[in-house]
Amino acid sequence: MTNPAWDPTAFRTEVQATLDAFLATQADRLAPLGDDAARLLAEARVTVSGGKRFRAAFCHWGYAALAGAPSGADAAAVRRAAASLELLHASALVHDDLMDASDTRRGRAATHRAFEAEHRSDGWRGQPQQYGAAAAILLGDLLLSWSDELLRHCGLGWDRVGPALDVFDLCRSEVIAGQFLDVSVQARGRASVEQAMTVLRYKSAKYSIERPIHVGAALAGADATTLDLLTAFGLPLGEAFQLRDDVLGVFGDPDTTGKPAGDDLVEGKRTVLVAMALDAAPEADAARLDAALGTSLSEAEVADLRTIIDGCGARAQVDTLIDELADQAVAALRRGQAEAGWDAEACGVLEQLAAAATRRAY
Repeated sequence: MTNPAWDPTAFRTEVQATLDAFLATQADRLAPLGDDAARLLAEARVTVSGGKRFRAAFCHWGYAALAGAPSGADAAAVRRAAASLELLHASALVHDDLMDASDTRRGRAATHRAFEAEHRSDGWRGQPQQYGAAAAILLGDLLLSWSDELLRHCGLGWDRVGPALDVFDLCRSEVIAGQFLDVSVQARGRASVEQAMTVLRYKSAKYSIERPIHVGAALAGADATTLDLLTAFGLPLGEAFQLRDDVLGVFGDPDTTGKPAGDDLVEGKRTVLVAMALDAAPEADAARLDAALGTSLSEAEVADLRTIIDGCGARAQVDTLIDELADQAVAALRRGQAEAGWDAEACGVLEQLAAAATRRAY
């Protein structure tokens, strides 16, 4: 099912323009704070630039599935609401990179590294690493606050924004608690497939797809029953989306992912892919993989670990699971259109988005 009217490039441009306008307003408000606040705003602009805008798109078309594609003032209001999810995502990325001690994000220095480098180059007092960490925490908090502000003031009536904020509150609680599950799993140095799936579900799957759809649907007046029906589409798709991301974190091309080769292995991520590999690999290979996670790895060592993961069938197992979850999601979407009367155009776009989210190239 395709929809030639859906132009993802134009949509991303519109979302970026919405974010740029919002940040310009924030810059005016913070101008009295001087150059340091301007530096924080400059990093915020970089952080919210680029990306596929999946969360905004799922929010927009979640609204459209129930109310049809918005037009006029409603279109701008729904776009602002959708853009608020991109601020939430940017906040999570800034904090995630700090917690993972990542050096890069989308091919540039991660926020904490960028501020750390400024501190070092200017010869300031104290520890550059501590300054970078403080700046990243504060910017992530600011982006999180702004995400709420942009949704609250999107331009729709409170009868629609209030229920959407209830979903948004739950979304933020889930992703932050999911982040803590993740760091706790890494600290313990072990995770079963079931535990890894729980982390995946709450750290990423829900806030990437299910909750953005719910926010959009709530803005369109969805009741609890409708939100449950949308979960049957959004949750398995979100899980498939993150599983694809986990595969890319090991096997992805740095030129495509914007992260170093095998970055998840270097960071010691106890993903579903890794958990399956540790279960399936021969004992000696599993021990080698387990011992190498979270250590500095050469390209040859990354290649060796990839061979273990691929050779034991874990990568193929995850690829199969991705396909099964994606098929489950699309079947639920088609049921919603047939049985609940969801908008055909919106369902067509959501199906395209499902394919784009789960079939990303290496």
